[in-house]
Amino acid sequence: MTAATPKAYIGMGMEGPIARWYEKTTRKDMDEFRKLAARLRELLPAGGAVLEVAPGPGFLTVELARSGSLRVTALEISKTFVELARKNAAEAGVAANIVQGNASAMPFADASFDLLVCRAAFKNFAEPARALQEMRRVLRPGGRALIVDLRRDVSMKDINRYVDGLGLGFFSRWFTSFTFRFMLLHRAYTVDAMQQLIAPIGFAKTRIDTNGTGMEVWLDK
Repeated sequence: MTAATPKAYIGMGMEGPIARWYEKTTRKDMDEFRKLAARLRELLPAGGAVLEVAPGPGFLTVELARSGSLRVTALEISKTFVELARKNAAEAGVAANIVQGNASAMPFADASFDLLVCRAAFKNFAEPARALQEMRRVLRPGGRALIVDLRRDVSMKDINRYVDGLGLGFFSRWFTSFTFRFMLLHRAYTVDAMQQLIAPIGFAKTRIDTNGTGMEVWLDK
């Protein structure tokens, strides 16, 4: 008997209507995507290769590609998200290679990228240590990875303040808060837990910065 392939993510799959709802909701965060893309572009020379892991509907990928000076790739497990990201890139008129695949078994050669970013997805990975190993493998020597995600010890007061600022309708606001409280916070990492997870992977340098609801994890190869 052939062993079942482990599921790549925790919880429900982001396919079909739920993926399209997520696209509509996260579109409210476009200013954040633009600001993060601007920060990341400053870290790369012209022609640099950047990989976004788990881009969802691809808003950050699109913003990274707008300058036209970077080689942008995105890796996404969800078929619906791949379709949405490709559509969003085409509508924006930018060039990005958006492929379907698992963060724990990336379909890329060793040392392929100068920079890697993973936003709001790492907590959902079923094999986080393997995903970190893959991130290190596909980075070039001297390359950097950035994981941006929710922090487990953030308060619901802070979460609700963030959700209220998105300008969502009543149902989307309620559902988003519900998802944070009963799903996402339980999967998220504390800073200490993230440090323990990273320690054996072999990155040359690590730094974790906290913000209002989350953390930025910088990993240098």
